[in-house]
Amino acid sequence: MNNEPIFDLLERAIAARESLFDPQHQTAFRLFNGFYEGFPSLVIDLFARTVVLQNYADPPAEGDAAIRAAQGFLRARFPWIQAIILKTRNGLSRDAKQGTIIYGKTVARHVQEHAVWYAIDLLMNQDASLYLDTRGLRKWAIENLRGKTVLNTFAYTGSLGVAAYAGGAARVLHLDRNRTFLNVAKASYSLNGFPVVRADFQVGDFWPQVNRLKRAGECFDCVFLDPPFFAATNKGTVDLAKDSARLINKVRPLINDGGYLVTVNNALFLSGQAYIETLESLCADGYLQIETLIPVPEDFTGYPHTRLGSPPVDPAPFNHATKIAVLRVRRKAQP
Repeated sequence: MNNEPIFDLLERAIAARESLFDPQHQTAFRLFNGFYEGFPSLVIDLFARTVVLQNYADPPAEGDAAIRAAQGFLRARFPWIQAIILKTRNGLSRDAKQGTIIYGKTVARHVQEHAVWYAIDLLMNQDASLYLDTRGLRKWAIENLRGKTVLNTFAYTGSLGVAAYAGGAARVLHLDRNRTFLNVAKASYSLNGFPVVRADFQVGDFWPQVNRLKRAGECFDCVFLDPPFFAATNKGTVDLAKDSARLINKVRPLINDGGYLVTVNNALFLSGQAYIETLESLCADGYLQIETLIPVPEDFTGYPHTRLGSPPVDPAPFNHATKIAVLRVRRKAQP
């Protein structure tokens, strides 16, 4: 394989992201998105001083040469890198998918974004424990939720709720099925000096948890709804490609009048137009209103002069397959 093309693509991508690097190397962003920037089998993320290489080749061996080339290039280009992790998306073992350290030993355990610290566990899951495409949503939470009560469903490692609390939210309740994920959220609280209230980190399935909150008469000023694109348990099924409206309607009764419902739909093959039509249909009764769409940052979409590929379906009016919408909720007057 001739490695000159990948070198050129990486150099161009890095130059476009020059403003994202911080002097202390504490931040996180997508360093190279091969799907949009000319090399679909390779994605590279930077978490503080740790690089995460994601090999999407199928079979994985077809990506080996590019991985070696990228590793050598990045170590030479950034001598401050302390570790490199390889995640093999089509790997045969769990370890290969979750990641193995292929260089160094000191893996980053936290990053800073918008002056907020987030704990990370880069080897805990197939992804890297902090979704970098929702950076703009975390900024929105910091800027808009002071004094508000917040419900963070499908919380994962809690980053949206951490951002809300950093912005002065009065209370944030995190819900997730996985205790290990919520422990990362607690670690983020500790990093920022926030009090860790056990009752605000609840482990359980989304469907019965929401039903319990409804029975208790709980309501919140903002609900985050950022589920996986597909998940099924004996309590219910999440399918963002076919039935995102069901999830939205499930949480609507938990939102105070004038409150926010923040929805994230990352179904890759669901067009932006199809999703916006779903939202507009839900808004037709006058009790929901689309307030704003939050774009995914350019390190994910590629920059005008680095973008060489196109998404599989048109995300417009969103700018990426991760489709983020903030809705305003109006409640019917009680008799």
